[in-house]
Amino acid sequence: MEKISEKIHSHDSSSSSSSDSDNEREVKHQSVPKSSSAKGVHSAINRLLGTKKPVNHVFGGGKPADVFLWRNKKISASVLGGATVTWVLFELLEYHLLTLVCHCSILTLVVLFMWWNASTFIQK
Repeated sequence: MEKISEKIHSHDSSSSSSSDSDNEREVKHQSVPKSSSAKGVHSAINRLLGTKKPVNHVFGGGKPADVFLWRNKKISASVLGGATVTWVLFELLEYHLLTLVCHCSILTLVVLFMWWNASTFIQK
C-alpha cells in the first residue's frame, strides 16, 4: 500500500501538462491522503468508490431502489416475471410490438362490448 501511495504522489508531482492549472493540482493532492499508513490509503479508496453512503441511497432510495435490491420480494418478482414474459414474446416467439398493441386494443373493445351488454341485460 505504501508503494502505491508513493507512486500516486510521485505521478501527481511529476506530471506537468499544459492543461493542468495550479488549482487542479491542489485538488489532486488533497484527494490523496499524505500519510503512508494503510488506513489512510483505505479511506481514500472508500471515498473514491463512495462507500460512505448506503447502497439504497446510491440507487436513489424509495420504491425503485427497494425493487432493485429485492427488499419487497413480491414486486421484485413481478417485475422480473414481466420482463421475462416480454423477452419471451419479442425474442423467442418473434412477436411484434404493433401486433401486440392491436391485439390488446381488440381485446379491450371486446371486453367493453360484453360489459356494456351485460350491464343493460342485468338492469332489465
